[in-house]
Amino acid sequence: MTSTERLREKIRAATARWAELGRQLASPEVIADPERLRALGREHAGLERIAKLGRQLLELDDQLEQARELVETGDDDELRDLARGEVHELQARIEELEAEAQELLAPRDPLDDRAAVIEIRAGTGGDEAGLFAADLFRMYRRYAEQRHWKVEVLSTSEGTLGGVKEVVFEVRGRNAYGTLRYESGVHRVQRVPETESQGRIHTSAATVAVLPEAEDVDIEIDPEDLKIDVFRSSGPGGQSVNTTDSAVRITHVPTGLVVTCQDEKSQHKNKTRALGVLRSRLLDIKIAEQEAERAQERRLQVGTGDRSAKIRTYNFPQGRVTDHRIGLTLHRLPEILDGDLDELLRELRLARREERLSA
Repeated sequence: MTSTERLREKIRAATARWAELGRQLASPEVIADPERLRALGREHAGLERIAKLGRQLLELDDQLEQARELVETGDDDELRDLARGEVHELQARIEELEAEAQELLAPRDPLDDRAAVIEIRAGTGGDEAGLFAADLFRMYRRYAEQRHWKVEVLSTSEGTLGGVKEVVFEVRGRNAYGTLRYESGVHRVQRVPETESQGRIHTSAATVAVLPEAEDVDIEIDPEDLKIDVFRSSGPGGQSVNTTDSAVRITHVPTGLVVTCQDEKSQHKNKTRALGVLRSRLLDIKIAEQEAERAQERRLQVGTGDRSAKIRTYNFPQGRVTDHRIGLTLHRLPEILDGDLDELLRELRLARREERLSA
């Protein structure tokens, strides 16, 4: 069996599994079991693109067979020439779809389908770093909106001039964490701040950490390991701000991790959100300990927030964005900051896949 035949067999098997899952999801037994319904639904959604590719490939196979038959048996030279051109186009399209299917069928990290918890913090650069952190938050929010993903802000700490010191938010949608996970790292910006009277270019930075949403079964937290403080919220938030002790600070004593949430008026909601973020941070630590490669990758990407430990530069005077990990430069800075991240994220995924294959 050739490699192409093996690939087609895998596509057929995945398509059959997708159809079977569809039938199971409609059954009363599965509908009555929320946990099983969620697990099967996640698997079904993950195979949907493969099933669609399988249908497209079958249609293209039929068209290719008809075009070849016309080349071999047609009695009109002009039609045969047109058919030859169609054969080349169809073969190229089939190869593209097969390459996409090969990538989709490659072993995936089971965490990729999780929601992503993203933390953005202003790094070096003072007020300008806070403004850039706000720009990055808007960029990811716009990207999520374009993909019809849900964004929920979990915690914010506002800076000056409309910037943010820190923002923590959740992105929920198909393959959210798998898509955004390689955004972790130090992002650097070079531009002339609005407050700069002499037109000098300043360099500042913000850190991005992308964590997988942790489920209860992933991480068990001993209540005895938690120090929970409540205090009055500060900043925007409604009539209850500065009048009730609704803000919550949770310290995980064994690791020293601290999570603060104050965006909700309810102390209970803030506590629930803070525990969710804490679980995601603990899961990320657990994964890093289990996978030495990812632990090294995280240290290189996130670093300390210093501008020298950068993974990407956004240069306003030249209108370019450069990802230093893969040596990719795009002269489309306004579009990228407006959420057009598809090309960047695709190239990062391809580079990561090549690394795994060559390892």
